[in-house]
Amino acid sequence: MIPEGIPYPIVSDADGSVGKLYGVYDEEAKISHRGMFLIDPDGIVQSYEIVAPPVGRDISESLRKFKAMRFVRATEGKEVAPAGWQPGKTTLKPGPDLVGKVYEAWSVDENK
Repeated sequence: MIPEGIPYPIVSDADGSVGKLYGVYDEEAKISHRGMFLIDPDGIVQSYEIVAPPVGRDISESLRKFKAMRFVRATEGKEVAPAGWQPGKTTLKPGPDLVGKVYEAWSVDENK
């Protein structure tokens, strides 16, 4: 588990070994595309984003997803984080009654 004060590690990959492992290394250009992988404590990739080298990533969105995944794991999936969710904002309780009715239980404005 990553300590509370450290949102997630950022890894340098000078020799491309990590990029090769995750399939983001470009052999021809000898560079790794910018990859961000959120891996849960069980070793399962829960989210990934791959961006070409000239394009930056939005770290605040990565951190939001990390917090949402941590929250969902803590509730054992009994509550889920909708799009744009931030800690303390409205969550959803998944189930058959929610199918096709998400916008009756939640709105984008609630998470601003």
